[in-house]
Amino acid sequence: MDSPLTLTPPAHLRLEGEGVHLREWSDDDRDALIAVYEDPEIARWTPVASPFDTPAALVYLAEAREARAQGRRVQLAITTDGVLPRGEVLLFRNKADERDVEIAYGVGAAHRGRGLASRAVRLLSAYAVRHTDARRVVLCIEEANAASAAVARAAGFTRTDDEPVLRTSRGREITLRTWSLIGIP
Repeated sequence: MDSPLTLTPPAHLRLEGEGVHLREWSDDDRDALIAVYEDPEIARWTPVASPFDTPAALVYLAEAREARAQGRRVQLAITTDGVLPRGEVLLFRNKADERDVEIAYGVGAAHRGRGLASRAVRLLSAYAVRHTDARRVVLCIEEANAASAAVARAAGFTRTDDEPVLRTSRGREITLRTWSLIGIP
């Protein structure tokens, strides 16, 4: 099991199931990463840089590698073939309660409506349950983000009665509600 503050997955984490393949990002994915994140809906609901251009992608990939090396976060490309990224799913310790691990996700506009996010979240949740010491697997979602709430329900999560989580994203205060994986205490 992991320590309460770090995640220590294998050096080259690849997860497959439910028709999705999750893999680490590579420098060759820069253009696909831009295609996923240069999107008004991604900009609206996530803390990712906007505009998301080549310099932003290079910084993003470097920060992902650094966070991975420090055991703070794992960021995996969502693919259906193990090659072309269609989105991303992240696993990290929840800042509000480090006994929990949190999952975040984004799917490019061209790939939405296919269940990729919910399948990726279920696959990464199963990994987190088996390979971390987490008390719970959680998602933190803005109240008005109906699409993410639908993903949460489809992935087996239910909204908790936890106090709202306040975060700052690109200079604005946001209020997030916590969703917990059903069946995990």
